[in-house]
Amino acid sequence: MSEAHSPATGNATPSQRPGAVVAVLAFAGIVVALMQTLVIPIVPLLPQLLDAKASDTAWALTATLLCGAVATPVMGRLGDMHGKRRMLLLGVALMVVGSVVCAISESLAPLLVGRVLQGLATGVVPLGVSVMRDLLPAEKLPAATAVMLGSLGVGGALGLPAAAVIADNFDWHVLFWVAAALGAGAFALVLVMAPESGTRTGGRFDLTGAAGMAVGLICLLLAVSKGADWGWGSGTVLSLFAAAVIVLPLWGWYELRAPQPMLDLRTTARPQVLFTNLAALALGVALFSMNLVLPSLLQMPEATGYGLGKSLVVTGLVMAPQGLVMMAVSPFGARITKAKGAKVTLMTGSGIVAAGYLLTMVMMSGVWEVIFATSVIATGVSFAYGALPTLIMGAVAVSETAAANGFNALMRAVGTTVSSAVAGLILAHMTTDFHGVPLPTENGLRVVLVLGAGAATVAFLLATLIPGGRTPLSRDTASDANVEQAAGRVEGAQ
Repeated sequence: MSEAHSPATGNATPSQRPGAVVAVLAFAGIVVALMQTLVIPIVPLLPQLLDAKASDTAWALTATLLCGAVATPVMGRLGDMHGKRRMLLLGVALMVVGSVVCAISESLAPLLVGRVLQGLATGVVPLGVSVMRDLLPAEKLPAATAVMLGSLGVGGALGLPAAAVIADNFDWHVLFWVAAALGAGAFALVLVMAPESGTRTGGRFDLTGAAGMAVGLICLLLAVSKGADWGWGSGTVLSLFAAAVIVLPLWGWYELRAPQPMLDLRTTARPQVLFTNLAALALGVALFSMNLVLPSLLQMPEATGYGLGKSLVVTGLVMAPQGLVMMAVSPFGARITKAKGAKVTLMTGSGIVAAGYLLTMVMMSGVWEVIFATSVIATGVSFAYGALPTLIMGAVAVSETAAANGFNALMRAVGTTVSSAVAGLILAHMTTDFHGVPLPTENGLRVVLVLGAGAATVAFLLATLIPGGRTPLSRDTASDANVEQAAGRVEGAQ
């Protein structure tokens, strides 16, 4: 693939430091993760608030999931072509617009439009990692990448208790005004502090490839996420699966023959990229098990004999430390990467996640036990997630960084969606009657924890298949000169 380089157009000044760039990009990641969790406390209330059916209001979550899954690799490709910072700013701007639309909504239709626009910001984190590769010196990249991925945990963990407090004390529209204000702040900081690099591919966007990928992904993820509600054997779900089975292979056939493909499948077939993406898929499965089981355990009545009977606010506060742990331990994961390579970091993180799930199975009887167990799992997630982009960037050219990172993020999202469906199926069939209300049994919760441990173990085994040890960033000679020039702008007088 040809690579064209244009002069950087950012607003960097000599006084800027890499730390400032990392901080504002990580803040943007936190804001996006907050946006995804802010709506959770009001989902059960939406039918009453919007005078709509519960099956319809559930799309407030599904629409964002589907839009984010499709938008992430597309925005990554556009970022490689036309500027990663530019697309990151566009994603944040769309999130702000979507938040404002939701904030002024009084019915379901505009709320869904706003949630779709918010979903377009999902690609901000992989784009942020790609911006870092262009702007930062190579020795600073592992730590910066770990911090950027840690922002997902911080935003997700802090979003739930914050949203619960806001929803309990204010009108529900305030949730979206808060998201809009935070998004506007993130946009301004990125605009001022993060310069655009000159590393761009140019060329023509593969609209046919993007459309084929979008159709195939939407059919697959919609069938998986809605299978339990619509019936796994229903005509709609089976038709969606059939469409995905037909469209995705045709899309792959087309992409292999396209002169400038939406996604270079030959690159994704490289062993280092392939096994890293498969490990990301497995980690996506593993992560959701914690986010499903532990809030359920905390909120179920104590009278069940195993529930802890906590409110939504308390549950959010108990889960919040995991995000802070992810950010706090990220430098240690970066040190492992520098010393031993990202492959070892991924293996270490996956092993810790598996061990954390096994530990959780015997530590479910008290709040402090849940906090400790989630902190162990969060440590592993931080190590593993921080290693994934480093492995990807060590195997692809600078001109493919954003698209490759976007696809890796997509694989994590697919894993989470699959895990949600499988875990939901398990818990739906392992229930107990509690005063006429079906609740998951303790054994059902343990089975889902075993699923998480098994998925993390699979991620560990896949990581062992990644070639080599250390994973230096691959750059061609032309890219090196350009990237070093950009790095110099950020470091300034350092």
